[in-house]
Amino acid sequence: MFKILVVDDEKSIREVIRTYAEFEGHEVVEAVDGLDAIDKVKEEDFDVIVMDIMMPRLDGFSSYKEIKKIKNIPVLMLSARSEEYDKLFGFEIGIDDYVTKPFSPKELMARLNVIVNRHNKVEENKTMEFEGLKIDLDGRVVFVDDEMVDLTPKEYDLLVYMVKNKNIALSRDKLLNQVWGYDFYGEDRTVDTHIKMLRNSIKEYRKFIITVRGVGYKFDTRN
Repeated sequence: MFKILVVDDEKSIREVIRTYAEFEGHEVVEAVDGLDAIDKVKEEDFDVIVMDIMMPRLDGFSSYKEIKKIKNIPVLMLSARSEEYDKLFGFEIGIDDYVTKPFSPKELMARLNVIVNRHNKVEENKTMEFEGLKIDLDGRVVFVDDEMVDLTPKEYDLLVYMVKNKNIALSRDKLLNQVWGYDFYGEDRTVDTHIKMLRNSIKEYRKFIITVRGVGYKFDTRN
């Protein structure tokens, strides 16, 4: 069972979601618009939010940006529009899923179950350790043999991304896109330079960062 905040200015939509969610044993709280949603988040904790985009007073995207400043709650966006722009913008600001109206309530509940389970797994794993290399995700700090090492923000982001995709060969373009961002116009040298810096920073545990000839790099824990 989990607690859902349903945000939609259409009462009929809120009632449909409530009916199916409560049938599966979940608790539901309703909000009529984005401002109401922000107030509810300040007052209560939720496992997931279902939120419409087009609402009076404050739209879903703007509301979600404010909610992120308060609490880390996964969000599934609803929209009567199916434009690719809306979906891409939503994923860029961090939403977890996007469903176009009209929707299947059963499919919506299945998607919410996946989102909550995925979010809970991430929350449980706040620290990653590989021998004497320890990464504290909450504090954004890295320890080598219990001694904190001073990484630049991009070194840290690069390490975390590689660790979360461990044992997978990652191309330089992939690393540029995922760590520096899709709007970053850099060169392969950017990745190579930061890999060199990162290897120096984590000392003997540089052994985990393997060069994949002709491709890029990977964080290999199998050796």
